[in-house]
Amino acid sequence: MSTAINDSKNVLNSDVELKGTLRFSGELTFDGKLEGDIQSEGTLNLGDNAVVKGNITANSVIVRGKVNGNVTAKEKIDIKTKTELFGDIRAARLVMEEGVTFVGQTEVNPNKVSPIAPRAGEPPKPVPLAKTGAF
Repeated sequence: MSTAINDSKNVLNSDVELKGTLRFSGELTFDGKLEGDIQSEGTLNLGDNAVVKGNITANSVIVRGKVNGNVTAKEKIDIKTKTELFGDIRAARLVMEEGVTFVGQTEVNPNKVSPIAPRAGEPPKPVPLAKTGAF
């Protein structure tokens, strides 16, 4: 369960430029430039001016601006109009508005607890799928 420290709200405006891995808990609005990865159990809100060259892993992500990297969210990815996203996305839920530029692959599966978890122990599907031979 969430604790009180995860309730923090942080803002990094468009004049911020970072290199390296960005980690946070709670909620972050990022509108700057980042060359590196973003890792969080919280919520990431990318602004219209955001430029991210790296992979994003968070609980929930609202994507605006430009992203060149993979985006993984345990809960939801919401891609807003005019976003440019070059990379693969994985999430339990996906919302993509009209006017998005997206080049990559998607994996949307509401039955997975973690989008990158191994397939072993996955809950049964409502509709039987063809067996792939993977055990």
